[in-house]
Amino acid sequence: MTAVTPAPPSTAGGAPAPADIAPPSRSGDRPRLRTAAGFAFGAALLFAVAPLTLSDFRLALLAKYLCVAMVAVGIGIAWGRGGMLTLGQGVFFGLGGYAMAMHLKLADAGPGGMPDFMQLYGQLDELPVWWRPFASPWFALPATVLLPMAVAFGLGSLVFRRRVRGAYFAILSQALAAAMVILLIGQQGTTGGTNGLTDIQGFFGYDLDDPVNQRMVYFIIAGVLLGLLALARQLIHSRYGELLVAVRDSEERVRFVGYDPASVKLVAYVVAAGMAGLAGALFVPAVGIISPALIGIVPSIEFVIGVAVGGRATLLGPVLGAVAVAWARTALSERFPGTWTYLQGLLFVVVVAFLPGGLASLWALARRRDAGPERSRRGWPVLGRQRAERAEVHQ
Repeated sequence: MTAVTPAPPSTAGGAPAPADIAPPSRSGDRPRLRTAAGFAFGAALLFAVAPLTLSDFRLALLAKYLCVAMVAVGIGIAWGRGGMLTLGQGVFFGLGGYAMAMHLKLADAGPGGMPDFMQLYGQLDELPVWWRPFASPWFALPATVLLPMAVAFGLGSLVFRRRVRGAYFAILSQALAAAMVILLIGQQGTTGGTNGLTDIQGFFGYDLDDPVNQRMVYFIIAGVLLGLLALARQLIHSRYGELLVAVRDSEERVRFVGYDPASVKLVAYVVAAGMAGLAGALFVPAVGIISPALIGIVPSIEFVIGVAVGGRATLLGPVLGAVAVAWARTALSERFPGTWTYLQGLLFVVVVAFLPGGLASLWALARRRDAGPERSRRGWPVLGRQRAERAEVHQ
C-alpha cells in the first residue's frame, strides 16, 4: 500500500505554495541593535569610564585625541569611501581653529580691545577690519564650519571638474597646506606668526584654568564626536554613500548611468572639511593654542596615518586609529624624544604592507578563520532547497 502525500496548500491564485514557508525575518533589525549598542558602549566609555579613571591631565590629552578623531571621521568618508587621498586636512582644521581662537582672543581683550600679541608687536594701531566680525559669537561659531566648507567647495569645484584625482589630487591638497602655513607665518602682526594664537584663557565666559570647566570642554568634545559618527553612519548607509563607493570604483560607469562624479566627490570633500573645521574649533579650548605647526604638512599626514592604521573602509576604524596613533605619539615622545618619529613611520609602513585594511580588519580576519572553508559555501544548501521546492511546484 502506497502512502499518499498530502498536497501542499494552495495560494490565492490556485497554484500550490511551498510547504516550508519561513516566518518573516527580523535580521534587518540586528544591525540597528548592534549600532545602538555600540553607541551606548562608546558613550559609557567617554562619559563615565574615562572621567572616573583618568586624571585631569590625561583627560585633557584624551580631549585632544578626540579632536583628531573628528578629522579622521571626515577623512574616512572622503578617502575610505570616495577614494580621495586628502593630505591637506590641516588647512580646514586650521581655519576652524583660527576662527574660534580669534573670537576667544577678542572676548579676553574685552569690548573695543585688541589681542595681547597685537599690542606686543606694536604693528597695528587698531583692530584689522577682517578681525572685527569674529567678535560676535553668532558669526564666529558658524564660521568655524562654514569657512572650511566654503574653501573646500571652491577648491573642489575647480579640481574635480577637471578630473584631477589620485596622486595629483594628494599633491595639490598637500601644497595647499604648505601655502596656508606660509601665509600665516608671514602675517605676524595679525595672525601671531610662528607662535600662532596662544594664552587663550576663557571659553564663552568660563575660565579654562578651572578643572571643572576643562571637563565641561571634554564632555562637549565627546558629544560632538558621537554626533559626527552618527552623521557619518547615516551618510555612508544612504543612497549617496553607495553612489560615492561606485564613483570610487569606476567613475566612467557612474557617468554613463547619468550621475556627475565631480558633484558626488565634492559633497564628500566639503563634508570632510566641515568636520575638520569643527575639530579645529574644539581643539582650541581643549589645548589653549592654535599655531601653524599644528596645521601644516606634517599634521595633515599624521591625520591620514591614523586613518590608515585604524582602517579607512570602516566607520569606527579611523576614530580608533587616530586616537591610538595620537596616544602612541605622546607615549613615544615621552620615552624616546629623538626617535619617536621613526617608530611612528615604521608603524605606518608595517600596517600598509601587512594589514592594508588597518586594525579594523583584524576582527573580520579572525571571524573568517573561525568560520573555516564552509563559510563560503553556506548559501548552497538554501539555494538547493529553493530549487527543489520550485521543481515540486512545477511537477
